[in-house]
Amino acid sequence: MSFVDRRIEARPSTGEAPFALNEVFFSRTDERGVIQAGNYVFKRVANYEWDELIGAPHKVIRHPDMPKGVFQLFWDTIGAGDSMGAYVKNKAKDGLYYWVFAVIVPCEGGFLSARISPSSDLFEEIKTIYAEMRQAETNDGITPEESAEMMLTWIRDKGFENYHQFATHALSEELMTRDIGLERPKDQKISDLRQMMSNAEVLVGETQGLVKDFDAMHTIPHNLRVIASRIEPSGGPVTVLSQNYGAMSREMSDWFAAHVMGENSNFNTIKLAVTNSLFVEGMARMLNECHAQLKTERRGLGDIDMEAERSILSALVEAETDRARKGVEEVDQEAERIMRACQVMHRQFLGLSSTRVLCKIESARLPESGETLSDIIDQLGVFQERISRRLDDITKLSNEIRMMEH
Repeated sequence: MSFVDRRIEARPSTGEAPFALNEVFFSRTDERGVIQAGNYVFKRVANYEWDELIGAPHKVIRHPDMPKGVFQLFWDTIGAGDSMGAYVKNKAKDGLYYWVFAVIVPCEGGFLSARISPSSDLFEEIKTIYAEMRQAETNDGITPEESAEMMLTWIRDKGFENYHQFATHALSEELMTRDIGLERPKDQKISDLRQMMSNAEVLVGETQGLVKDFDAMHTIPHNLRVIASRIEPSGGPVTVLSQNYGAMSREMSDWFAAHVMGENSNFNTIKLAVTNSLFVEGMARMLNECHAQLKTERRGLGDIDMEAERSILSALVEAETDRARKGVEEVDQEAERIMRACQVMHRQFLGLSSTRVLCKIESARLPESGETLSDIIDQLGVFQERISRRLDDITKLSNEIRMMEH
């Protein structure tokens, strides 16, 4: 054993188990959570012998500080066949603790978990909310489901829609902070996907503004008809204009229904696609590091078939890398769909501009309509300019998302 090995493997009597920032470890379980395999770093950090780990339930390393609500979220997620990312505090055999950020991936016959040592500012916040959840479980007797909801409320208060969005953000934060700590070059793929995520967030904000502006325009056809009826018979042209505007307004409503509103709209889909791509990219990187580390480890793995574990990891890396590539392609398709949809909407607004010009002409020809018709035309102009600007911004953001992928 070298001096470096002795230094790393020396353990304190209390406190935190040695788990270096540059290390990564994995364990594989069956569907019931019984440990089937792991790498040497897992054994060393947990401080168990192989015959104590293999065949043991994974909860053998569970720390009593961990809130049950986190495990509720964990089983809800992987039970649905999805991957999961989470901060976890574990307990070694000798009573030392160690924190990890873990990604759990379904694999044939069970699950594989890859872990790194967390170091971001977000990790410090997690310690606080976990302590609050655990206190509520212990002192107030809340259920795991209620504890999980406590976590989700905290996540929503931080601006995330759901746990998956939060876990994706946390995973990318940990990987980028880790790179800085290890003085490694920035991971360009993750950096680009994070920028895409930022653009997708702005897209959502622009969409909400678009909906609000458009809703405010809905009264204009009615107001035009009221003015037309008041100034009959000379108000006939205004009636026709209000009908034309009403027809265009309905077409724009249909556009909103198809592209902006609902779970399957372009705008919601692109945010989900970017989120999934970022999570899978980070997960693929962690699995790849596990695979690389396993290939260089020269330690004995007991009765574990090292070649079989390498093969499992290699297949997972390949599958997740391919999934990340397809995810980016989906983001590209959604961004292109949004750009095309905005071009259609711009054409609708050209027709709206013509209507506004004709209204202005009628306003000048019908002084008896007073200030009201002129006011509506001005109001229409303000809304049109605002919506056109938002459409331009949305098109620009979508194009930026596409450019990052090529």
